[in-house]
Amino acid sequence: QVQLVESGGGLVQAGGSLRLSCAASGRTFSTIAMGWFRQVPGKEREFVAAISWSGGSREYADSVKGRFTVSRDNAKSTVYLQMNSLKPEDTAVYYCAGNPSAYYGGRSRTNYIYWGQGTQVTVSS
Repeated sequence: QVQLVESGGGLVQAGGSLRLSCAASGRTFSTIAMGWFRQVPGKEREFVAAISWSGGSREYADSVKGRFTVSRDNAKSTVYLQMNSLKPEDTAVYYCAGNPSAYYGGRSRTNYIYWGQGTQVTVSS
């Protein structure tokens, strides 16, 4: 079993930046593909970014491409989401997720079996 704990959320003005962290424990982090998703009330959880074991493969939702950067530090068992040029429509609860069965997890939330508790990001206009 893997435990994921997100941190770094908060309130920021439009145009600002935040960096989310997701710390993992419970098994070898370097063999878990990781992803970030977000959800607003009344909507389905949507894909934000994904990163492979080594960090060599990364993918982003079109809505965040060029503004968000996903990275990982396997020595610290942590994955990050750097969010720049934030917009009010980025407001959501952000979740990190883990897939222990593949080098790369991809966009589908059904590929991930480990989930954090979420961290709220609120962007004011």
